[in-house]
Amino acid sequence: MPESLLPAQPELLCEAAALEERGRAQVFDVLLYGAPARAFALRFEGRVVAYLNRCVHVPTEMDWQEGQFLDMDRRWILCSIHGAAYEPADGRCVGGPCGKGRLTPIRVEERGGKVYWYPSRDIRPVSFDAPPSESLPA
Repeated sequence: MPESLLPAQPELLCEAAALEERGRAQVFDVLLYGAPARAFALRFEGRVVAYLNRCVHVPTEMDWQEGQFLDMDRRWILCSIHGAAYEPADGRCVGGPCGKGRLTPIRVEERGGKVYWYPSRDIRPVSFDAPPSESLPA
């Protein structure tokens, strides 16, 4: 079976206890269509959710400080650049310049005291393996 058709293996993201209710998000690196991008996971209403760290209005990272995505009332995910507001539970735009857009979700699972994320066709893990060395002339 071609690699692209194999089910995605989960990637360990963090300890479940690291994600406090409506607290700081866990930010992580991914490849979006092969290009470096950032994503984040946070706990909201007891559930871990994860999205690509990219505003629908303008594709820019949204956190006002690393891992800080929620507004002052800790109710909405807020883009620090343009003020677009998103519903944490499903990523849909609820106000501001994001129109009827929705954040790009990333499948996550919490089990055994850990949080895992699942790569998709478009969002892949970053490989930290060193590239194969080429033969150098003697």
